[in-house]
Amino acid sequence: MNSDKRPNILFAIADDASHMNACGHSFVNTPNFDWVAKTGALFRNAFTTNPKCAPSRASICTGMYTWQLEEACGHIVCTFSNKFAVFSEILEDANYFVGYTGKGWAPGHWKEGGRKYNPAGPCFNDKKREPPEKTNVSRIDYTENFKDFLNQKPEDKPFCYWYGALEPHRHYVPGEGIRSGKKRSDIEKVPSYWPDNDMVRSDMLDYAFEIEWFDKHLGQILDVLRENGEIDNTIIVVTSDNGCPFPRVKGQMYEQDFHLPLAICWPKLKNGERIVDDLISFTDFAPTFLEAASLEKHPQMTGKSMLDLITSDKSGQIDPERTAVYMGRECHDAGREGDKGYPVRCIRNYAYLYVRNFEPDRWPAGNPETQFTNCDGSPTKDSIIELKDQGNDYYYDLAFGKRPLEELYNIKMDPECLCNLAIKEEYQDLKNEMYQQLKAKLEETNDPRIFGKGHIFDEYVREKFALVSSSWQAYLEGRWEVPGFMDWKKYKLDDA
Repeated sequence: MNSDKRPNILFAIADDASHMNACGHSFVNTPNFDWVAKTGALFRNAFTTNPKCAPSRASICTGMYTWQLEEACGHIVCTFSNKFAVFSEILEDANYFVGYTGKGWAPGHWKEGGRKYNPAGPCFNDKKREPPEKTNVSRIDYTENFKDFLNQKPEDKPFCYWYGALEPHRHYVPGEGIRSGKKRSDIEKVPSYWPDNDMVRSDMLDYAFEIEWFDKHLGQILDVLRENGEIDNTIIVVTSDNGCPFPRVKGQMYEQDFHLPLAICWPKLKNGERIVDDLISFTDFAPTFLEAASLEKHPQMTGKSMLDLITSDKSGQIDPERTAVYMGRECHDAGREGDKGYPVRCIRNYAYLYVRNFEPDRWPAGNPETQFTNCDGSPTKDSIIELKDQGNDYYYDLAFGKRPLEELYNIKMDPECLCNLAIKEEYQDLKNEMYQQLKAKLEETNDPRIFGKGHIFDEYVREKFALVSSSWQAYLEGRWEVPGFMDWKKYKLDDA
C-alpha cells in the first residue's frame, strides 16, 4: 500500500495507435481503454507534438516542443541530452518510485546524453512470455513486469509507472487479425486515402489485433491495481505516441497522425462518463504529473497542466485559454539526398489545421529511389505502389507526393485533409492569421527553424550518420536492397 497519499500515476502508451473503440472505431475491441474513458473522461482533442515515436515521447517526458530539444527532435539517429529535465527524474527526487516496462523513450540514445536511465524511468523488462502462435507481438510480459515493479516498491512511496507496449508497431504476421476471428466486413469504412481492397482490410485487421494486445495487458495491469487496493488513488492515462503505421499517417503532418486517443481517470473522484473537448498537447503530460504530485512545473516546461480538466466534473470545452496546439517535425528517417529531413510546423485550432512545409521541393515520405523510408513497409504500402505501376496515381500522390509550402484544412468538414484551402482566395486572411499565430509561438519557444537556423537539425543527423551507412549513400553506391530498410545494427541503440 501507499502510505504517502499523493496519487500514483499509471501512464499507458501504445506504439503507433490511432484507433480505440471508445473513439468510434468499432473494428477494434478495447474494453479497458473504454473503461478508463467511462470512469473518467474521453479527451477528444489530444495531439502529439511530432508524429514519430522518439520525438513524440521526448515531448511527453519533458513537457517541451521537440524543436526545443536539439538532437531529441529527431528519430532513431538522435541523442536525448540530460540538460533537459524529465518528469520521471523529478518525481523520483520527490520520493516517487518510478519505472517502465516495454518501450520507454525510444528509439535513440540516452546513455550518450549522460542520463542514468531511460527518460521513462528504470527498466522492468526481465519477465518474458511466449506470444500467441503466428503473431509478432512482443515477448515482454508487461503485466508480470508491473508486478515485479510493485514488489520492489517501498510501502511508503507512491509510484509512477510507464506501461509502454510495443504494439501495434509493425511488423505484423499477415493474417493475425483474421486468425483471431476478425472479418474484413468488421471495418465499416476504409479511409479514402487508401484503396479499399482485401489486402488493405486484412492489414487493418492485423493492426487491430495488436491494439487489442495492448489493451489486454492494460486490463491485466488494472486488475493488479485493484487487487493491491491502489486503483482508486491512481491517475490512469492511456494514449499513443503517434498515428497508425500506414501510408499518409505515421510520420506525416495530417490530422490522422497527430490527433490521438486519450482517456484519463482518477477513480476515487467518481467523476466519470465525461467527454472533454479541450485541445490537449503532449507537452501537457509532464506538468500534469508534477502538479498531481504537489510539485511546481519545471521552468523548462512549456506545456500546461491539465489536472483541472482531470478533476473537473464538466464535459465539453472547459478551459477557454486552450485555443490551439502546435506540431512539428524535422528528420525522421533517412532516404533523401544528404539524408536531410523534411521540416514542417503546424497549428491546429478547433476548426482548422494550418501546415507550413519549409522545404516543399523535398519528398515528405523519403525519396522514391529509396522507397519512401519514412513510411513503414506494409501490404497497404505495397498495394498503393502496385496501383501506381498500373497507372493509378491517386493514392500514391496522397501518400508520397510532394506538397506545397502552405496547406490549410477545415477539419470539421474535411478530417482526412484532402481539400487544401490555402490556394483559395477567400481563405487568404485566415491562412495568414494562422501562420502569424504559429510564427509567434515558434519565436516564443526559440525554434531555430523560424530564425533561419534550421540547418542545425540536419547537421545533428549527418554527424550521427558518420558512424553508419546512410540509406542515400547506399543507394548511390548500389547497395540499396530492401525498401524502407536501414542497417541500424552498425549503430547500437540504447535499449533499456
